Amino acid sequence: MAPVAVNDLESTVEASTTPSKVINASENGPVSNATLEATTSDEPHTAIFNRMPWRPPVAVRGQGIYFDLEDGSRILDAVGGAAVACIGNGHPKVVKAIGDQLQELSYVYNMQLSNRPSEALARRLIEGSEGAFEHTFFVSGGSEAMEAALKLARQYFFEIGQPNRKYFITRQLSYHGNTLGALAISHHPARRAPYEAILNQDLARHVSPVYYKRFAKEGESEEDYVSRLAKEVEDLFEELGPGNVVAFVAEPVSGASQGVTYAPKGYFAAISAICRRHGALLIWDEVMCGMGRMGTTLHSWQNPNSFTDGISPDIQAIAKGLGGGYGSIGAVLLNKKVADGIKAGSGYLMHGHTYQAHPLAVAASYAVQDVLKEENLLERAAQVGTYLEKLLKEKLTGSDAISAPYIFDIRGAGCFWGVEFHVSEEAETRWFTARRLAGWVQAVAMKNGLVIMGMSGGIDGKRGDVAILAPAYNTTNAEIDELVQKFVKSVEEVLLQTVLS
Repeated sequence: MAPVAVNDLESTVEASTTPSKVINASENGPVSNATLEATTSDEPHTAIFNRMPWRPPVAVRGQGIYFDLEDGSRILDAVGGAAVACIGNGHPKVVKAIGDQLQELSYVYNMQLSNRPSEALARRLIEGSEGAFEHTFFVSGGSEAMEAALKLARQYFFEIGQPNRKYFITRQLSYHGNTLGALAISHHPARRAPYEAILNQDLARHVSPVYYKRFAKEGESEEDYVSRLAKEVEDLFEELGPGNVVAFVAEPVSGASQGVTYAPKGYFAAISAICRRHGALLIWDEVMCGMGRMGTTLHSWQNPNSFTDGISPDIQAIAKGLGGGYGSIGAVLLNKKVADGIKAGSGYLMHGHTYQAHPLAVAASYAVQDVLKEENLLERAAQVGTYLEKLLKEKLTGSDAISAPYIFDIRGAGCFWGVEFHVSEEAETRWFTARRLAGWVQAVAMKNGLVIMGMSGGIDGKRGDVAILAPAYNTTNAEIDELVQKFVKSVEEVLLQTVLS
């Protein structure tokens, strides 16, 4: 397989995450014309300053994996918002927990008072880490979790008398959050572009992205690929000075940048050995891929698929599946070494925000984790993944699938899947320059009553289109049937309007 150049990623700037506007809306579609017009019109329609230059459809209620819109139509959420809603909307156990907590205690400031649900959830997370972590603390979401993880790592070295450590090593095509620190270590051109002038350009150094099927050299084995990438990391440590690196930061399974890719076996073992040798920390970003999303286990590094060669980090960020969308929450997990280093120094955790450990969010999250356990949803997530993979490959790449020549890869596990598209350079220039393929599929899927995530830039920051599917762990087989039918229909509609027209 031919190597793909990724040397000019910083100079490649495109709003690759912006979905295309809905096209050719059918009057018979499950989403009304009025709703579609609201998503394509330049009229404001709202006092909200939306993330897109149009107002998205307005949901009025949700139950399970379905949303009812204000126009009376119903859509299926195939991606849990953004891989968040792990048990869907409206679960009665969580609704009751929030109501009960609201009656009992609605807010305390975490530097003044703790609260029972926070203490209970913290114990639960530590006990579920199989001894990997000693402590945790709660934050308001995924980006803050990563921001706090970076600050925690830096504070650790400050406290133990190694103040020269200031560099983070991350990977090209990475995305670790939308706060300034998290963006500064990320390598996502479109999301960094407006803020480049105020990002700390000296904070991070980036090594090659990891995806064997796409980035291995012609004839290169997985073992040789891993060795080459490990040498690159080792060489960078030597260049920066081993005593100057804070941590190596990675998503065990990539989320919103490359679209559900993971490293070959042996990669994380090699990286871990390098970090240990040079005294640097390991930070896993499991904001998107963690908390059961990969199926079977809570953390991806515990998973039998061995996404990190079974290696736990020194510090880990979690969020989305922690609260399942019922509260705005994330958490940072830290091992004994990091905790002891800070305790032996000032003893103070310097990161803090007003809504950390909010009683309502934590109570909701505890109930979500109850549901995962009581309904065996980690095991169910693995079953969903097996069935979803079978249907996707059958319908998109089977012998009679018109989409087969345009599917590069179908990859994932549990309830986290990426469908990567491939078209010729000629077709890309003709059809998908102004409107990216993945965004087009996302827009047509909405018309067909399906919510997905269409992401672009997974090859070089511009090229590379992936549709992400991340349904709730308790999705039924019948719902997966409906999901796949609508998704395949949407993919085929786009192809028939473009490369197959």
